[in-house]
Amino acid sequence: MLAASLAPFDEKAATAEFLEVFGRLKQATGAATDTELAKMLGIKQGAVSSAKRNLQIPPVWIAKVSKAFSVSADWLFYGTGPMKRGQIAPAEAQNACIIPEGEPRWMSPEAAPRMGYSLIPKVRARLCAGTGSLETEGDVVGYYAFKTDFLRRKGHASKMVLMDVAGDSMEPDVWTGDTVLIDESQREIIAGGLFAVGIEHEVFVKYLLRVPGKLVLKSKNPEYDPIEVDMDGALSDMVRIIGRVVWSCREYVR
Repeated sequence: MLAASLAPFDEKAATAEFLEVFGRLKQATGAATDTELAKMLGIKQGAVSSAKRNLQIPPVWIAKVSKAFSVSADWLFYGTGPMKRGQIAPAEAQNACIIPEGEPRWMSPEAAPRMGYSLIPKVRARLCAGTGSLETEGDVVGYYAFKTDFLRRKGHASKMVLMDVAGDSMEPDVWTGDTVLIDESQREIIAGGLFAVGIEHEVFVKYLLRVPGKLVLKSKNPEYDPIEVDMDGALSDMVRIIGRVVWSCREYVR
């Protein structure tokens, strides 16, 4: 699409490649329509229409967007690496892009669905009083934009929240400071599954096991003993399964 090739022309593949790059251009500029993209690029609407007909993105468009919006040219061309220049992306950064608190929102709630994304709130680890859910009202610290098809494979996007992990009890599987994605619709215990669990007003990430009459909260770090909860005892009322951890990421700082 962007360079000559000796391989036979594959229109289906060329169309898919064009749409991917074209979508990233819109995403980077925040353009919701072709008209808005043309305005951002300082070109006429006809130039965009011509590019779509020919399935070719002029390299100068990439250069303009990269310079004007501090976006990586590699990300625009190939979808690899972090979107913004100078950022360090986690392994699954293609599935999520954070919108930090106070930063410009390159993807609005209205634009996200059109671009194939769903916005998931990141919350402080605090339980709603009397329920097995995380407090989200007034406690959202930011949003991550996940690919909608990725979330569908994981569970129910409308029931998902993100939170940071504190403590070393789950190391080396989950480290303090990691961000985990929790699907609150998945509360049925799967033996050995990783779950967010509320005990009184605290939130923990633990592997869960169910034995006759008991729920076992198991840490990965061998220095922490398993917590056994008698499901017929007083503590059972204080333990609530918030949801299953379906994804996690780690930010590496130089």
